[in-house]
Amino acid sequence: MPAFNELNQAAGLIIPEIILIATVCIMFLTGPFLVSENGSSPVGLKHRWGALALLALLCSAFAWLKAPMTDGSVGPFEADAFAWYVRGISLGAGFLLTLILWDQTDDAHAAENFACLLATLAGTSFVALANDLIGIFLGLELVSIPTYILLYLGRADWMSREATIKYFLLSIFSSAMVLFGLAWIYGVAGTTNLASIAERSHRAIPGFEHGMLIVAQVIMIAGISFRLTAVPFHFYAPDVFQGVAPSASAMLSFLPKVVGFAALLQILPLCAGAEGIAAWAPTKNQAWLFTTMALVTMTFGNVMAVRQTSVLRMLAWSSISHAGYMLVGLAVATEYGGQNPNEASGQAALMFYLPIYGIVSIGAFAVLAAAGTRTRPLRSLEDLHGLSQTRPALALTMAVCVFGLSGLPPTGGFLGKLNLFVAAWVVNSQLSRTLAVALAANAVVAAAYYLRLIGLMYFEAPKTILEPEPRPASAVAGGICAVSTLLLFASPQWLWNAAAAAVSLVTA
Repeated sequence: MPAFNELNQAAGLIIPEIILIATVCIMFLTGPFLVSENGSSPVGLKHRWGALALLALLCSAFAWLKAPMTDGSVGPFEADAFAWYVRGISLGAGFLLTLILWDQTDDAHAAENFACLLATLAGTSFVALANDLIGIFLGLELVSIPTYILLYLGRADWMSREATIKYFLLSIFSSAMVLFGLAWIYGVAGTTNLASIAERSHRAIPGFEHGMLIVAQVIMIAGISFRLTAVPFHFYAPDVFQGVAPSASAMLSFLPKVVGFAALLQILPLCAGAEGIAAWAPTKNQAWLFTTMALVTMTFGNVMAVRQTSVLRMLAWSSISHAGYMLVGLAVATEYGGQNPNEASGQAALMFYLPIYGIVSIGAFAVLAAAGTRTRPLRSLEDLHGLSQTRPALALTMAVCVFGLSGLPPTGGFLGKLNLFVAAWVVNSQLSRTLAVALAANAVVAAAYYLRLIGLMYFEAPKTILEPEPRPASAVAGGICAVSTLLLFASPQWLWNAAAAAVSLVTA
């Protein structure tokens, strides 16, 4: 039976995601039976669920390393180099976020928390694997829906409820815009298959209205910009980051950006009639749109971050500014033949920057999770005063991650920003070079508030004395992030090769 054989082959391409989803089902179906009606649960239950989550991630990572890469689609999936790379980013972030969540959750809600995180990771991979507009949208929703639950379960105060409601309502509006834009693309192309849409756009067959396609792209990009926290769809981020637990803030700072850029890199090339990401250069309209978004997002995010007195709100505005840096990669994307893996391209620079940003951003939130307590999380900048005297190891970890966020050597963040700058400069147009200069100027502005954090930790006396609460998992996650960004500065070539392979024909 051809249909059964194709389904069987398609299932073979998503074994890592099947492992994650199966674990999610076990957690959701079993977890409630281990908690009594009054909410009590066996002591240490979260450690068992955390261990199961890590085991699922290890099995999924093993399957990812052994999974074959296909040259074409098999049913609704295409396991190419791009999907392989995004999978790796997702699983790597999953390990770190699981460690942070381990210390942030309680025994009664641990199963649901870990299950929602694993479901979000599976959704991120599905977006990169999808060979169909419907698959992309379902992947986006598999990221969004568990996130609502994860935000709500993290804390039980009014700030958490308000943040969750804001994110929930705005995310629904964002999903509606994405679906409306995708529906327009389907209406124009007459198919939801990505390869068929690209072919019809390239041939400009009769009935393929490019004016309608431009409107469809604008609507779709607006919806996805919510996940990227790109201006003007950023306004929820500071309130949500401040209201939820640090583990949830760490996830929101990174995973939505991964899934958002993965979706854009899947859809934008086919709308331009390009046969894949490597053959795509933005059209004039796309270039102007992303250039404007990048300039406004990075500048507004950094200017507002300087004014903050809350460390969580500062990191939220920092996340917005980094979305602007990443948009530079889309604005200056070029047709990338892949003959030279060191060739500068916006796509490769963006894919190189994504995991580096994830490492330093998650590391910063890991320190906040490890240094705070369940009843008194770190919120204001005053809570960081004298951290080097009370928690020297955590202060050093935060300092390394802050250096990475600011783009200073010797961290991988320096190389990430440098590659984006070079990719914009070598395009050799007035528009791209304006972007390159703006990126460099914004990096200087960002250094002002990032270095202020280091000054507070090392040159101020402690103002808030918290009883140390053992949170070894978060501390380990922060340490892994700090060491990783230093190692990436010393040996970045392997990551650049993998990023180049994700957007070209070069093999990693």
